[in-house]
Amino acid sequence: MIPASEVGRITRAAPFWLSLLTVPLVLAGAAWGGVWTLLPPLYAWGLFTFLDALTGTYEENADPATPEAELFWYRLVTLVWFPVQAAIQFGLIWYAARAGHLDALEKAVLFFGVGVISGTVGINYAHELMHQKNRLERWLADLLLATVLYSHFRSEHLRVHHSFVGTRRDPVTARYNEGFHRFFPRVLRQSPVSAFRAEAALLARRGLPRWHRSNPFWRYLALQAAMLALALALGGWEGLALFLWQALVAVWQLELVNYIEHYGLTRKHLGEGRYEPVQPRHSWNAAHRASNWLLINLQRHSDHHWKPERRFPLLQTYATDTAPALPFGYPLMTMAAMVPPLWRRVMNPRVRAWRRQFYPEIADWGPYNRGELPLPRGA
Repeated sequence: MIPASEVGRITRAAPFWLSLLTVPLVLAGAAWGGVWTLLPPLYAWGLFTFLDALTGTYEENADPATPEAELFWYRLVTLVWFPVQAAIQFGLIWYAARAGHLDALEKAVLFFGVGVISGTVGINYAHELMHQKNRLERWLADLLLATVLYSHFRSEHLRVHHSFVGTRRDPVTARYNEGFHRFFPRVLRQSPVSAFRAEAALLARRGLPRWHRSNPFWRYLALQAAMLALALALGGWEGLALFLWQALVAVWQLELVNYIEHYGLTRKHLGEGRYEPVQPRHSWNAAHRASNWLLINLQRHSDHHWKPERRFPLLQTYATDTAPALPFGYPLMTMAAMVPPLWRRVMNPRVRAWRRQFYPEIADWGPYNRGELPLPRGA
């Protein structure tokens, strides 16, 4: 018989397992085609936006000193996700290549949904796993990122983003008035380069050449090549095309989230290329209960930057006098980001209010807007 204390832990962790419901939804789309192929995006974006409105916000904080043993049921969903996602991706590639009842459009929409799953859930779980010291968890992060051909994200996120967020050295800090249609191609160009340079600089400090075997880019390339080869073997050229399509959708989902997390927020320049330390005020947050279930508390983003090693159940939320808040959860805000005039109407006044609240002494924001300030020290 399960002890009452363990039942309580399972019950509290259960909402964070709602990501698993994407599995029967995408399988229904594969089996029945037609409008059924729309179920995964409708679930991830539509249902959780509705649930946010229904359940409201949740601002209670867990004790950050909670022992790791008590977090098992939270952690488990991230540990089992790679085999679940791989089965979806490659099983459906094999199936779709042989499914005579699905036309080309239905397959494209079906694998758009697969990309929503591998981006909204898979990359997000990889983000949680890559921050841990456990070797298994880091390997699972690498495997998940390889399934969307975005392995460099680990290096870029850990070695660039967390160090240089809010400065022009960080590609994924969206600038004020920068629409997503400009942000996305810029990030696709700049992030792999900045990630490789960061790893090369780390090797150089150890007296090693940039192409030394310990450079993780070798592992990234090998894992991604294996994923491409598997897709080709299971589904031929059609299977490879479907794999590439879902990967693009997943990366689009990731960078939409990156776009909204720091839009217009910049660290104060202290002179001589130095910037203030990262503070909770440098990330947008959302306390919406349901979308935090789906996104395993990613919306408590200020605390993640404050304590990157903290596991998702223990992330803290902040009052608005400490960190800025979005008006809605990430699912709805990412949809708004796809409409630049709407996005600017919603967010630009909030960025200006943030500047007045936290930096009333700065009169000229032009250099921050244009990214003309010097790079941080050591960049």
